[in-house]
Amino acid sequence: MKDYKPHTHRGRSKLTGGMLIGIFIGLLLGLAIAAAIAIYLTNTPVPFISKTNRGSTPQSDRNLAETAKTADAKGQQSERPRFDFYKILPGQEEPITERDLRAAAKEPPKAGAPKDIYVVQAGAFQNPAEADSMKARLALLGLQATVEPANLPDRGTWYRVRLGPYTELEEINRIRQTLVQNGVDASLVKLKTN
Repeated sequence: MKDYKPHTHRGRSKLTGGMLIGIFIGLLLGLAIAAAIAIYLTNTPVPFISKTNRGSTPQSDRNLAETAKTADAKGQQSERPRFDFYKILPGQEEPITERDLRAAAKEPPKAGAPKDIYVVQAGAFQNPAEADSMKARLALLGLQATVEPANLPDRGTWYRVRLGPYTELEEINRIRQTLVQNGVDASLVKLKTN
């Protein structure tokens, strides 16, 4: 004869309780792993930031943000000369020293005379990947740079990272100050207009 009475399944209730405990332990382990990864990522050094900038203060961060905002505003408002590769040939540019820059700032602008055109060179690299890395570092600072290959006799191809062109000395000084604050050694180059 068959037994038609409902049976209680004691094994199933143990299984359900064990499953809930397993899910709970799994969630706790997941949270612990996520917290460990978050702590690891916040303590690792950030690429493209110099060693001198790691201890930056909120004031310097605020200055960088203001510099980026003014660069965007000036980029939209000012008329910057277009970069013309055909006018920039070897022998068509000269490095500018601090003394030359101060002398140019003291001279009154001549009416009708074309303005001098300058570029800021943030580096020159034989490896194009290093040049791209510097360009990315400058982009993080809110500065738009270009990488220009230059064939130098007896030295091969070098990749120059440049910002500009600029005609206003105030803008050049602001850019150079931003670069110095972020540990980028840059030089100023005057483009000769013939």
